Amino acid sequence: MDFSTLIWIAVILTATLIILFLPRYGLLAVFRSAKSARERERIEDALKHLLDQSWENHPASTSTLKSSLGLSDREVLQLVNRMVGQGLARSEGTDLFLTPEGERLAIQVTRAHRLLERYLADEARMPLEQIHEEAHHREHLLSIQQVDELEAALGHPAIDPHGDPIPDHSGKIKPSDAKPLTSLAAEVIGRIVHIEDEPAIAYAQIQAEGIHLGQTLRLVESAPDRLVVTDGSSEYRLAPIVAANVHFKPVERLLQRKGLLPLHRLAPRQKAEIVDLDQACQGFTRRRFLDLGLTPGTIIFPELPNPFGDPRAYRVRGTLIALRKDQADQIWVQPVVPNQPAEPNPQAQVT
Repeated sequence: MDFSTLIWIAVILTATLIILFLPRYGLLAVFRSAKSARERERIEDALKHLLDQSWENHPASTSTLKSSLGLSDREVLQLVNRMVGQGLARSEGTDLFLTPEGERLAIQVTRAHRLLERYLADEARMPLEQIHEEAHHREHLLSIQQVDELEAALGHPAIDPHGDPIPDHSGKIKPSDAKPLTSLAAEVIGRIVHIEDEPAIAYAQIQAEGIHLGQTLRLVESAPDRLVVTDGSSEYRLAPIVAANVHFKPVERLLQRKGLLPLHRLAPRQKAEIVDLDQACQGFTRRRFLDLGLTPGTIIFPELPNPFGDPRAYRVRGTLIALRKDQADQIWVQPVVPNQPAEPNPQAQVT
């Protein structure tokens, strides 16, 4: 073997060692980092499960953890040992409980998840059925500072798109006294304040029926195999196991939207009175609407056409504002006089 061959062998060996063992960027470092990230994600998912069980007054155990995360018996045992070893959980037989530090971390991850869902729904315009999985991937990557910045950018929303309360910076969360729709009595009118997004198949059925946050419902029929409710204009039929994922709070009257329209459906220059902002409109978007004067009782109408359709200009309180279709869809209006156009204003200016 000549000298040049030995040189090439040495170069290749050196390059291989660098690729394998280079700090931070070598394959071994990348592998360890990825493994650490997976372990952290699994621990945080486990802590969230224990927190959810605690909030729902259900016992958490190795069995519920195994089912929730889809783990084997060996993986569950290893996971529990890591959480206990890190002071995040304690075990009593098969029962599992969060320590104060474990609860703090679980609430932090839950806060990140719900704020991310709010961002993905309101700002990224992602379909509701997709936001849970995407938020789950991102929630483990955010620092506390990044979560605080996200909350401020969103206008400090109180609930996520499914109606779950969002913990504040200190970890405090407003307790909910909402009840499942299956407990709705005949003499009670319920306002939908929360829709559970898991399991996905049940959430898809709820969406397909057209049930949404802020809707008021009255019981029509309750049977072992179905629940029938109405909002005053339409009836909705749900299996009890699906209806249990819809939660309500009692209200005094049925808010009927019969005769109301989403703002974007108004004809050009057709005057209407704002009746309500949709419950799904939260955080920065809701605050912006209120700052623009889009409050109940205000008269509004489309003024300037857009050849591309979106956004559209609306006249409100003597000012022109531009709204996208999906924004105008969150504003419910009552036509003042159907198909009655407003008087033209040649001096209109867009703000």
